[in-house]
Amino acid sequence: MKTKIYHDADVNSSVLKNKKIAVIGYGSQGKAQANCMKDSGLNVIVGVRKNGASFQKAQSDGLNVFEIDEAANQADIIHILIPDEIQKRIYDEHIKEYITEGKTLSFSHGFNISYKQIIPPKNVDVIMVAPKSPGTEERKRYLEGFGVPGLIAVENDFSGNAKNIALEMAKAMGFTRAGVFECSFNQETFSDLFGEQCVLCGGLTELIKAGFETLVKKGYPPQMAYFECMHEVKLIVDLLYEGGLQHMWKVVSNTAEYGGRTVGPKIITDETKKIMENALDRIESGEFAKEWLDEYRSGNNKFNELRKKEEHEEIEITGKEIRKLFEKKRLYKVC
Repeated sequence: MKTKIYHDADVNSSVLKNKKIAVIGYGSQGKAQANCMKDSGLNVIVGVRKNGASFQKAQSDGLNVFEIDEAANQADIIHILIPDEIQKRIYDEHIKEYITEGKTLSFSHGFNISYKQIIPPKNVDVIMVAPKSPGTEERKRYLEGFGVPGLIAVENDFSGNAKNIALEMAKAMGFTRAGVFECSFNQETFSDLFGEQCVLCGGLTELIKAGFETLVKKGYPPQMAYFECMHEVKLIVDLLYEGGLQHMWKVVSNTAEYGGRTVGPKIITDETKKIMENALDRIESGEFAKEWLDEYRSGNNKFNELRKKEEHEEIEITGKEIRKLFEKKRLYKVC
């Protein structure tokens, strides 16, 4: 199923001309998106906790900053860019009162709408404008005169202009220079969580650790294992990013290609794919969301244990030693 891709020329409306946009949160995404929209001439304010580090940072970046309640009260468009797990509480305590008829509630991830943690009134627009990039890269591409790809979605179109609002916001942040895809909130939420869990964050890290542990167990120096299984991942990912699978295969050696093509399918088996399907089922059913929110609301004990455990794994200890070599020579910049 193909979806339409929007570019600058497809955005012809001017529905944001007299609108005030409140960006709630000033982390990586909040900082990038607020500054891109401001630099594109939109009327942007920021809503954060008063006198916190983010409050001071947004002020020093030249933005008008208010406490969340006041920002939500002033705004025509309330763009929520705070972590998924705290959105419901912040919405209920500081935003809900100010979601009045004709306003727009906006997100960059559909989690709290898809899982009905936040249930907006029917007389407002509910949209998503989501960059497919970390905030630092998003801002960098904007300043270079281009942009990163993005997604838009409309959950509720009370005004009849919800899609145009989303597209104009996307254009102001440079997304339509690269290309913006239209989807639903559920499509974005479910595919994003699946990609994080099974490939980008969960699957990849476990594959790296398993490779490292296999080499070390067989007596190979941990430094060599780190280079082979962790350090060089960036080189391969850069090739994939530049030109896809075929480009990567063309650049690596014939030996690497043959070995990769013959052994890879033995690592990612039908059983692995069944586990991935189960992960997607849990995402779509809401089972994962409930597990995560229950964990957060009960104090993050399991989550903190998982974090602490990895700090003491040999791959992390080895990595810290190796990265110091590059830091001294300034060969790499850690983002």
